[in-house]
Order: sequence, then C-alpha cells, then structure tokens
Amino acid sequence: MNSDRTQSQAQQKLETIIFGTTTPAGKAFDLVLLAVIAASVSVVMFDSIASVHAKYGALLRALEIGFTLIFTLEYALRLWCAKRRKAYVFSFWGVVDLLSLTPTYIALLLPQAAPLLIIRLVRVMRIFRILRLFELFSELSDIINVLRNTARAIFVFFIMVMIVVVVFACLIYVIEGPEHGFTSIPMSIYWAVVTITTVGYGDLIPQTPIGRAIASFGMLVGYSILAVPTAIITTKLWERLNNRKQAQLNWNCPVCARGGHATDAEFCKHCGAKLDVPPELRQAADELMSDDV
Repeated sequence: MNSDRTQSQAQQKLETIIFGTTTPAGKAFDLVLLAVIAASVSVVMFDSIASVHAKYGALLRALEIGFTLIFTLEYALRLWCAKRRKAYVFSFWGVVDLLSLTPTYIALLLPQAAPLLIIRLVRVMRIFRILRLFELFSELSDIINVLRNTARAIFVFFIMVMIVVVVFACLIYVIEGPEHGFTSIPMSIYWAVVTITTVGYGDLIPQTPIGRAIASFGMLVGYSILAVPTAIITTKLWERLNNRKQAQLNWNCPVCARGGHATDAEFCKHCGAKLDVPPELRQAADELMSDDV
C-alpha cells in the first residue's frame, strides 16, 4: 500500500530546497546548515573546557539553546515536507536529526541529566549529508557499501585474529608468569593485543629470552595481520569505482537521504520511496552524461 501523502506546492518547493543541491536555494540551504552544524559542535567542544565554561558558560548555554531551536525548526520542516513522515522519523538520518536536539531539552527539564548533553556531538554526523554539495556523497556511499559487502570476510578474519591473540597470550602467560606481571590470561590477552597491533605501551614487558622471542614474532605477525583487511577493502573499493560508470542524479531520497540514483530512477533504490525529482534536475544529469560521452 502506498502511504505517500499528497504535497502542496509549498511543500514540493521546500522539498526541492532541502533535498536538492543543484538549485541556488538548495546550495545556500546546505551551506548555511553546514555552518550552523560546525558552529554548534564548536560550542559543545569549548564548553567542555573547564576554564572556558567558567568564564563564558552563560554565553555558550545561550548559543546552544539558539542552535537547538534552529535544528528543531529544520526537523519540523523536514517532517512537514516529507511524503512518508513515519519512514523518515525511524530512518537512520531521522534518528540522528532527533538525537541532535533532544539532549538540550532534556537537560533543561532535568538538570541532573546534564551529562547527556555530550550526545549533541552526533550533530557532526549530519555533515555527511552535506557532502553531496561538494560532489562527495557518491564516494561516501561507495565506502559504506564496500564495508557492508566485506563485513563477512572481515568478521571471519577478526575471529582468526582473536585465535592468534589467545594463543600468544597463553604462551606468554605460561613462560613469563605472575612474577613478571602476567598475572592472568586476560592480562596476557591485553598484552598480546597491544603487541600484535604494534602499539607497545610498555606497561608489560617480557623478561625471559623465550618471552622476548615470542613478543618479537608477535610484532612481525602483527604487520601481516594489519595488511589483510586493508587489502580486502581496497580491492573491493577499487572494483566498485571502476564499475561505476552510469551518471547519477544530484538528488537525495527525501526519506533515507541516500543518493546514487540513476538518471531515470523514479523510486529510491535503497528504501523504495518515490523520488519526485524535478524535471530540470533530470535534464541537467542527462546533459552531464552527454558531455562525458
């Protein structure tokens, strides 16, 4: 059953501004939103500094309330012009939008919940929405899809790494023992992780020649381990970039905010929502594809 709402002319125009980037109004909206997000995140960061909070706490609080009101208005406008409001509210970006403004209201009503204000930093994630303005959204989608497609291989590899870590931990626990700081197998696993990842904090150091030999071998194994997932992800990403030849619309789905749609797409390939792309955007994409050819 199609749950799309009938939009008024004002809602359609606002949707074009919020979700489109080729029009001057759409570009201006994204630039202003990017500046507001950067400023609000900066306020949260500066407010975490004790000396700055003691001197400018009231000003920072007022700025935070102002930014929250701006994000609340934006969220309300997105709800108003969205055809499928429920789908947007429960989508990933809908949840991020909501989390970016609710902590401030909670802190105002319940002062003891002030530590929750740190959740406001999820606002920085919203910058990924604006990447489409700089023609980077398709690259972001490529990276996310590659990570999703390689998740099974990376998971299997992670299990193999954990087995190697446990083996090294058991060996070093038996050889070094509690007298050299390896008081338990979990402590030895911590040492193995630090050693194999070549971090080397130095808080646990093998003292015996055999223990040092095992540690040296673990470091060499660590270099090999780090190379495997890098090669898997790089290979898949390279294949995806080489295979992506079709021109794409500079238009994001009004429900899931994801792009990468073909020039003739009528529905979102990710969530199935109707795109309702303005004709001028399709014409611009077709002209761009003709120029590339």
